[in-house]
Amino acid sequence: MPKKGIELSAIQVKRLDKPGMHAVGGVAGLLLQVSKSGARSWILRATVGSRRRDIGLGGFPDVTLAQAREKARVTRGKIDQGFDPIEERKAAKVALRASQAKRLSFAEAARRKHEAIAPEFRNARSRANWLSSLELYAVPVVGDMEVADVEMSHVLSVIEPIWRDKTHTANRVRQRMEAVFDWAIARKYRETANPAAWKGNLAEVLPKPTKISTVKHHRALPWQEIPGFMRRLRKRTGMSARALEFAILTAARSGEVRFATWNEIDLDAALWVVPGQRTKNGKAHRVPLSKEVVALLRTLPRFENEDTVFTASRGGSLSDMSLSSLTRKMDVDAVPHGFRSSFKDWARNCTDASDEVSELALAHVNSDSTRAAYARDELLEQRSIMMEQWARFCCNPIPLGE
Repeated sequence: MPKKGIELSAIQVKRLDKPGMHAVGGVAGLLLQVSKSGARSWILRATVGSRRRDIGLGGFPDVTLAQAREKARVTRGKIDQGFDPIEERKAAKVALRASQAKRLSFAEAARRKHEAIAPEFRNARSRANWLSSLELYAVPVVGDMEVADVEMSHVLSVIEPIWRDKTHTANRVRQRMEAVFDWAIARKYRETANPAAWKGNLAEVLPKPTKISTVKHHRALPWQEIPGFMRRLRKRTGMSARALEFAILTAARSGEVRFATWNEIDLDAALWVVPGQRTKNGKAHRVPLSKEVVALLRTLPRFENEDTVFTASRGGSLSDMSLSSLTRKMDVDAVPHGFRSSFKDWARNCTDASDEVSELALAHVNSDSTRAAYARDELLEQRSIMMEQWARFCCNPIPLGE
């Protein structure tokens, strides 16, 4: 064991400025190291096992003489008990780094989850909406919290203020938060249960969304009024009018129509194939085209270097509001999407076709496995007949009662 040097006072230690190692006494092996630059630090020189160790105890004057002596005594006590302070310190640093690596904020976890599921989205808008809803509602409340520390009370702080007034939005935010926590659990950033889970958790403290959220149906014309509306529509000029006419005759969604391209349409086969990235269920949708629709398409102009069927005056596709604006100008209490409801009501009242035929015409997702299997061939022949009947009704209706 090193001998104890003469026990220096604090003032004597302060005056030590010659580069090298200076024994200060009080504890065997306690030294003040002075570098050539003048920086000073405490060193405890001790034998650990069979090896001599120089163990750092901190810098001077941040660590005072009295503190250095106390640290040296504690360190020597650990050595006497068979511990290696340097190895112990290394292990503590490794554990700290591992602990820090497991720390992740909710905001960062949401971003990483979003990156992981990015290929699953059908379009850029859906992909952006997933994350933006969390950034709008969840991140301001729990974004800076570690994802491991978020509890049910925090989740409630996010969704409870909008649960009754914006139920649909609130439930989507909850579902997306649940997905973030599931990801964090799977990646070992969180060990406790999912605080945004519904069953057995939030379901016990919040009313069911279906009990407080009233479904708002799109305004639609009664099916009996469609022929009269179509006569007025056909008298209007402009690409928006032709796009709305096409949408009604195909019972298609507005977005599917506005972004339709010529390479999706086979006029000779009278078939339009909407690609999966533009359909609601993510699957390609085949639409049989009636004679009236084919005739309509043949009248449309085609522009060089432009594949969009219904081209806006500035080029490219029509805007999201173009068809809605047209229905307002025509002073009808309906929105473009509502004409799909008109088609469905007409199919129920005026055809003998099964419900599956009109549902497939509308590209509705069917959760009933039996009916889905029955319609695996998309009932294209039956739908072709129905769409011809619908076009005749819309454009050349047979008076009711005949």
